Amino acid sequence: MVKKRKRNAGKYVWQTYKEVYDIVIKLGNSIRTIGVGKGEKCGIYGANSPEWIISMEACNAHGLYCVPLYDTLGAAAIEFIICHAEVSLAFSEEKKISELLKTAPNSTKYLKNIVSFGEVSNVQRAEAERHGLSIYSWDQFLKLGEGKHYELPEKKRSDICTIMYTSGTTGDPKGVLLTNESIIYLLEGVKKLLKTINEELTSKDVYLSYLPLAHIFDRVIEELFIYEAASIGFWRGDVKILVEDIAALKPTIFCAVPRVLERIYNGLQQKLSDGGFLKKTLFNFAFNYKHNNMVKGKAHEQAAPIFDKIVFKKVKEGLGGRVRLILSGAAPLAAHIESFLRVVACAHVLQGYGLTESCGGTFVSIPNKLQMLGTVGPPVPNVDIRLESVPEMGYDALASKPRGEICIRGKTLFSGYYKREDFTQEVFIDGWLHTGDVGEWQPDGAMKIIDRKKNIFKLSQGEYVAVENLENIYSHVAAIESIWVYGNSYESYLVAVVCPSKIQIEHWAKEHNVSGDFETICQNQKTKEFILGEFNRVAKDKKLKGFELIKGVHLDTVPFDMERDLITPSYKKKRPQLLKYYQKEIDEMYNKTKN
Repeated sequence: MVKKRKRNAGKYVWQTYKEVYDIVIKLGNSIRTIGVGKGEKCGIYGANSPEWIISMEACNAHGLYCVPLYDTLGAAAIEFIICHAEVSLAFSEEKKISELLKTAPNSTKYLKNIVSFGEVSNVQRAEAERHGLSIYSWDQFLKLGEGKHYELPEKKRSDICTIMYTSGTTGDPKGVLLTNESIIYLLEGVKKLLKTINEELTSKDVYLSYLPLAHIFDRVIEELFIYEAASIGFWRGDVKILVEDIAALKPTIFCAVPRVLERIYNGLQQKLSDGGFLKKTLFNFAFNYKHNNMVKGKAHEQAAPIFDKIVFKKVKEGLGGRVRLILSGAAPLAAHIESFLRVVACAHVLQGYGLTESCGGTFVSIPNKLQMLGTVGPPVPNVDIRLESVPEMGYDALASKPRGEICIRGKTLFSGYYKREDFTQEVFIDGWLHTGDVGEWQPDGAMKIIDRKKNIFKLSQGEYVAVENLENIYSHVAAIESIWVYGNSYESYLVAVVCPSKIQIEHWAKEHNVSGDFETICQNQKTKEFILGEFNRVAKDKKLKGFELIKGVHLDTVPFDMERDLITPSYKKKRPQLLKYYQKEIDEMYNKTKN
């Protein structure tokens, strides 16, 4: 564990596990002193920090349900979760207390106590007291339990450990119930997998905590590091200085969502673009040489050791210089980015897949298996997987190329949705979790995610469109970063909103005499025609049907983001919100193509 670094920080300052344990015991005593005990709900709200983990471990020790409050969803969702989960005690980052207080008076039917990770201002104290809330600074709360001792309650495997709310693409968040057993089985499965690929975690490993702890991906990774008494360092909460935190901490394991790896990829491409002819020539030669050797089956560290030292060393140093494993999760990673990083990062780059309902990692790709590119790899050791046919979408689980809805069975699965037995019964059938994701088994045992069962609609001529599959296919166009494809039963063809790649588009514009800044270039009809041409090229290559072609495109220079409520915190598209936001552009595209 470490203390969180200040904005102008130097080196990380470490705390031992014994020091952290002592704080956890004190905090647990304080929780019990205010009358909160086993089975009650405790919210944790804020960016990753030592206090976040310490609060979570105090909940674990005393059998409280830990309820992460989403740092990205705002007051409405926070209020919903507090009331739905009946949270009586909430730990909060200092700067988030005002957001927490905005949930009053509705939340105060359940919420009685707030504990700040830092200090409490006089204004906040007055506001809390006005709503009948008790509010404490971190140090003040720790003192409540001084000189007191409480026996830790007996805990069972089947006891609920956490209620983790998922950021659904529609409707209110759903509370996923995860037991002690689910989390332990998941950790043991990951341990066994890492041992199998000779990448065992040890107490010498170091992890940078920056992905939200309110999401299952980072939560289980940090649980695993604690399980192995490894080191965790916390970022300063600012993505603009994340690189500085990485350089200071020098992690050995680096987890990321695709958006982070896309930024790294684009940054490297920009540096290459700005470099001279000799630099680019050397890099391309080294890349092709190493890539070809990896395709032939050589391990990444043996494929081009000389080029690793003289060409790719700077990429490795950009991640601190010690990273041996890069794991991507939460959303699909583009194949060209995964392929590039596997060569230049001088580390294993693996892609995983899992749901909050499956306690995270269910599939993970295998190191040095370049043929698994674009897949999420085989299942982890302690789950059963089967595909179920989806005939209305043309997917047959028993075909020579098995395709169907991915179903999971095993002890890592959730116990149900809190207070929503109806939702639980929809996805939990005969012991199998129906994920809603459509997968394709590969001959080597890896799984490829190809579609989403629910994202299907009918065009006016009666043809069904599996839109997520199309988005995955059109994402192969290097000139774009993301795409949302739209159609409905009143129209006979598809249109799309695209977030183009700034580097790729500006490079194309320079070669084709299209002038102006990025915004101006994207408004130019020639640019739109170029993008449509690239889509047609990919469609022809993938043998798409005529009704699957995109006939109109709108270019948005601002990527889909949570600020406009267009994506979830795990980067899934919110399709109803996208339609509402881009309705004007959609109407214009259909009107233009009809005229």
